[in-house]
Amino acid sequence: MSDRDEAEVKPRILHLEDDPADRELIREALGAEGIPLELVQVDRKAEFEAALASGSVALVLSDFALPHFDGFSALDIVQKEKPNLPFIFVSGTMGEEAAIESLRRGATDYVLKERLSRLGPAVRRALEDVAVRQTRLEAAEAAANRQRFMNAMLDSLDAGIMACDAAGVLTMFNRAARDMVGLAETAIPPEQWAQHYNLYHPDGKRLFEKEALPLYRALCGEKVRDVEVLIRRRDGHARMVLASGQPILGIHGQTLGAVIALHDITERKLLEDQLRQSQKLEAVGSLAGGVAHDFNNLLTVIGGYSQMILQQMSRDDPKYVSVEEISKASERAAALTRQLLAFSRQQVLEPKVLDLNKIVSDMERMLHRLLPANIEFVTSLSKELGRIKADPGQVEQVLLNLVVNARDAMAEGGRLIVETANIDVDETYRQTHAEVSAGPYVVLTVSDSGSGMSAETQARIFEPFFTTKEVGKGTGLGLSTVYGIVNQSGGAVGVHSEIGSGSAFRVYLPRIESTPVAERRQDGTPAHARGTETILIVEDDARVRELVQRVLEAVGYTVLSAADGQEALDILKERPGRIHLVVTDIVMPRMSGPELLSRIRQEHPGCKGLYMSGYSDKALFPGQFPRSEAAHLQKPFSPGALAMRVREVLEAPVAASSGTRSGTAGPQAS
Repeated sequence: MSDRDEAEVKPRILHLEDDPADRELIREALGAEGIPLELVQVDRKAEFEAALASGSVALVLSDFALPHFDGFSALDIVQKEKPNLPFIFVSGTMGEEAAIESLRRGATDYVLKERLSRLGPAVRRALEDVAVRQTRLEAAEAAANRQRFMNAMLDSLDAGIMACDAAGVLTMFNRAARDMVGLAETAIPPEQWAQHYNLYHPDGKRLFEKEALPLYRALCGEKVRDVEVLIRRRDGHARMVLASGQPILGIHGQTLGAVIALHDITERKLLEDQLRQSQKLEAVGSLAGGVAHDFNNLLTVIGGYSQMILQQMSRDDPKYVSVEEISKASERAAALTRQLLAFSRQQVLEPKVLDLNKIVSDMERMLHRLLPANIEFVTSLSKELGRIKADPGQVEQVLLNLVVNARDAMAEGGRLIVETANIDVDETYRQTHAEVSAGPYVVLTVSDSGSGMSAETQARIFEPFFTTKEVGKGTGLGLSTVYGIVNQSGGAVGVHSEIGSGSAFRVYLPRIESTPVAERRQDGTPAHARGTETILIVEDDARVRELVQRVLEAVGYTVLSAADGQEALDILKERPGRIHLVVTDIVMPRMSGPELLSRIRQEHPGCKGLYMSGYSDKALFPGQFPRSEAAHLQKPFSPGALAMRVREVLEAPVAASSGTRSGTAGPQAS
């Protein structure tokens, strides 16, 4: 250890003494005891106060009488400024009465100068006492900090935490527990638990006996798990909680108390009935999604071959019109499958720049057929309407649901109006229409002259499964679907209604500065969609597989085909050479498309992928299949669309990360 290090560990002693000879005697007496120390010697009040204020003094030695100062005054200063600092009188003139008085006023000890042999042990004992007190002080401070940390942590939890001691006195409860039960921060003995708690069984039976309470059961040694308890607070609020707890045991197995956690499950219980209803609809939706998937395979074949035949026929051929009708029928059937997928929430979203007026006009004839003769249907469309960007199928669903809702509100007939308009929402407008943010919008308004709604009903109309119709007349999903679609499209929906005066639903969709892109039907295959690369097709439906192979071979590609993933891997083992693209279904027996593509890329790292499926990628990928980046082609597709999509994927650059194609949609966003 260096001299500097040794000096740093020496206790600093403040010595109040005016006699140089006595100073030296005291230094020698302490040195003879082997006490490492640093003496700071002063003889005046100002010097004494300055040294004391330095904060590094471990002990004070003081003469009793000095020419310019006195020991009692020094002791009073220490007691006021640093009451825990040891203070020892070292004097030759201090009588017995003064010595006793010094101890009464807070001195640690006193030593007569003629008996300096006592000084060393007295100083050592005083320093040791300081060390002990400091250790205890630090331990107490650490314990207090740990308690503050624990209290803050417990108060941050949403679960209620309650604990009692071995006698059953409730001594601790965090913020959530106080809120749930309605308790004040006071200890509660076990005989008062029931009157403070107001606890009930889920069936409403009051828990009067403390032996039935979860915390008391835990105190008696039981490990309580997931006990449902209804809490009725004194302010009238009721909460259903799930209680779990156990005894707190000491290191020797003795019971120190018990702790219990309360989880608020009120909302979960309220949703259970709705969940049971939704499970029925989910089963129907799953069936609809499966039917749509199989139907899309058929439509891919029907539409694909009919368009291939049309490409080979002259328009003067008497059979041309018949084949064209087959092609159009497949397109109409594809629209039906999209509706099935929309019902099962498995549709692929394709936002496009849209003219809302055109959607309303195209649907007008169908909407007329939904309305009875006693309802007058009127449209009022703005001539200068702006454009929106949304999925056209979803916008159609919004309009359809709102019209059906208006129809059902006019059992005795009336007037139904569909309007479109531009609107710029500012803060003034938002004062009466808080549901929408400021900005430019296109507004679709569907109003009726029906029965109207109360304020209470309006507050709940967008909740799933809420309906005012009698049992069997409605699912309660129509308006909640509207709300979800509009929000997903970046818009908002509001309603104004009065009993007996009808209702008006306003759908706000963000207005954009763009021109709708006309839908072009790809009857043929553009010349630039041709290629010479090698493509592996993997599809368990033989008809779809054969169609895809014929289309791609017709535009120049070398095509390999397999009925499932294992057959595809076997083909690659037997055939050396590069595979440029794998076109695969997603859902197949033995091996999924994503799993297959991942395994192929281990041997062919530059291989690109294109998924084709009648399901949506969003419905398939969450947790069901291994993630493997690739583009997506939704069934049914035309031969031209297939050739164009294959060319796009092949020409897209490979991203540096994991084979993601720049400019193509991965499985998370087709």
